[in-house]
Amino acid sequence: MKQMYIADAFTTEKFGGNPAGVVLLKEGDSFPADEQMRKTAAELRYSETAFIRPMSGPELEETLSEMSFDDAGPAASDIDGGFQIRYFTPADEVDLCGHATIASYRCLADAGLCETGGTYLNRTLAGDLFIDVAGDQVLMDMAKPEHISTMRAPEELQELYEVMGIDYCDIGLVPQLISTGLPDIIMPVASREILDAIDPDFPALTELSRKYEVVGVHAFALALEHEKVTAYCRNFAPLYDIDEEAATGTSSGALTYYLIRNGLVKGDRCIFIQGEKMGRPSQIRCSIRRDSNGLQIRVGGSAAILVKGRIDL
Repeated sequence: MKQMYIADAFTTEKFGGNPAGVVLLKEGDSFPADEQMRKTAAELRYSETAFIRPMSGPELEETLSEMSFDDAGPAASDIDGGFQIRYFTPADEVDLCGHATIASYRCLADAGLCETGGTYLNRTLAGDLFIDVAGDQVLMDMAKPEHISTMRAPEELQELYEVMGIDYCDIGLVPQLISTGLPDIIMPVASREILDAIDPDFPALTELSRKYEVVGVHAFALALEHEKVTAYCRNFAPLYDIDEEAATGTSSGALTYYLIRNGLVKGDRCIFIQGEKMGRPSQIRCSIRRDSNGLQIRVGGSAAILVKGRIDL
C-alpha cells in the first residue's frame, strides 16, 4: 500500500485550480511498471498523476557531486533533500508537469517529507530542477527555455486558428513553438472575448499536435493595462487525453519566455489567470532571473489538498 493524495494546484481553495493525483513511494522503493502507472493515472482520471520516489542520502550526494552550480542559484550545501518524480497522463508519460509538481510538494510537506523554507532537487525526465517550499507557495525551476520555431506562413496560421474554432486576426504577434520542459504552440488572440470563444476541433487538434510534435496549444490574451495580471490563458492537449486544462505550469513557463522574446514583459514577474472557462480559476506566478548563464524561469503557486489515503499498487 502506498500513500496517495489528490490536490488542487495553483489555488488556495479546494475545487479550484488544476487537480492532480500524487502517489508517494518509500525510500528504496522502485517505481511500479510503466503501464501500471499509466493505468493508475487513467483510473484517477486527472490530467496528470505524479509518482514520487525519495532519493537516499548517498544517491543525492552522488547526484549533487556531478552537478555544476552557478552563483545565482542554490549551492549544493543548500539542498535539503531530493526526489525523483515521474508524471503520467491517462494516455502516456510526460517529461514534466508544472501543476503536478506544485501539488506534489504540497503533499510531501503534508507527509512530513519536506519542510517549509527548504530547497529540494527535483529529478525529472526534463532534467534536474530545484524546488523551493516557501510557506504555502511552491516555486519550481523550469527547464532551459527553447524557441523551436515561429509560425508565419499564411497556410500555417489559417490551419491553426481554424482548428481552434476562431478566425485568425493579425495583432502583430504570431504563434511560436516554445518549450521550458515540454513543447507547446503559444497562440496569441486579440481579446478575452475571443479567448473564451475558442472551440477546438479536438480530433484535428490531436493530429496538428502530432504534426508539430508538441503537447498542445496554449492560447492567451494579454490583460489590459489597468489589470493586475499579465495575461488570461486556456490550454488544450487532446493528444494526451486532456481536452482542456485549468492550470498548466510548463506552458506558463513557455508563455513567459514568449513574452520575453516579444518584448512584452516589464520587470521580472508574470501573473497568469487560467481555468475560468472551466469554472476552476487558477493563478500561476512566474519569475524571471537574468544572469551570465542566460534566463531562468520559475513557476509558482499554492495547492489545496482534497483527498489523502492509500492505494494498492
